[in-house]
Amino acid sequence: MGRGRLFCSLVGLVGLALMLPAAEAAEVVVYSSRIEQLIKPMFDAFTAASGIPVRYFTASEAELIERLKAEGANTPADLFMTVDAGNLWLAEQAGLLQGVASPVIARHIPAHLRAKDNAWVGLSVRARPIMYSSERVMPEELSTYEALGDPKWRGRLCLRTSRKVYTQSLVAAMLKALGEARTEAVLRAWMANEPRIFNSDTKMLEAIAAGQCDVTIANTYYLARLKAKDPDFPVAVFWPNQQDRGVHVNISGAGITRHAKHRQEALRLLEFLSGPEAQRLYADANYEYPANPAVKPHPLIAAWGTFKADTVDVAVFGELQAAAVKLLDRVGYR
Repeated sequence: MGRGRLFCSLVGLVGLALMLPAAEAAEVVVYSSRIEQLIKPMFDAFTAASGIPVRYFTASEAELIERLKAEGANTPADLFMTVDAGNLWLAEQAGLLQGVASPVIARHIPAHLRAKDNAWVGLSVRARPIMYSSERVMPEELSTYEALGDPKWRGRLCLRTSRKVYTQSLVAAMLKALGEARTEAVLRAWMANEPRIFNSDTKMLEAIAAGQCDVTIANTYYLARLKAKDPDFPVAVFWPNQQDRGVHVNISGAGITRHAKHRQEALRLLEFLSGPEAQRLYADANYEYPANPAVKPHPLIAAWGTFKADTVDVAVFGELQAAAVKLLDRVGYR
């Protein structure tokens, strides 16, 4: 059994705080909701460059947040890593993260992709455009997220469940841009089109390929994974709202924990993750867009063209998450 898997197994038996040895002078402990195969290459590169080892424990963001709350000042975690700005904002609001000053991060990551005090920092960008059947839909038929409420899409629309934070953040962004009344009207129009609801972006894309629906909203890296296996997979990307706010984008990111025992080492890791080497690894490992604009995306997704992205402060996704959930419930979007 590998070191990371053994580490996680022992955690389940005796608890992470008890399992970890006494603090070492130069070691970073990371709690991550991102799976091992996506984070280990970056951590290995950091250790090779700095000599600082990285330990990591992977679980769901909800489990990790609860663990951080329970452990309090006794937590061994130095860095919290997860997906979606809403989750990062919730961890910040729960007092689990600390702000840091870093000219390196400020140089690497645009301000709208990180907390104002760097309590959390975006490390990859996850574009969520419209996707459509390349066999049954012409791109000229598409325009905006809002226009998916047009009756022509009745019975042809697939959507991700409202229980997923991706959907909640998209609606939070719409609330910020459109206001509550208009956002509610858009959601009701979507629901009037009797969408098929899925708990997986991959399943939505496969449903399009199978003819079960024709259009959806999904993160680009899910399609990239399918295209990497089958270049002829019959789904294409459409960049919506290019005449106004732009494509909805979210982030994966990380923040230094409030009670980090190795704060300086954790900051060095966070700065490294924002830099060119790690950003290229992010792009290649999961087909995500680098948060550092100086780094180019993977050629597979770069071939889909450039797009105008919504530059709303992603902290809004957390601030308006509760309002988004209430609105989704009100319109019957499950």
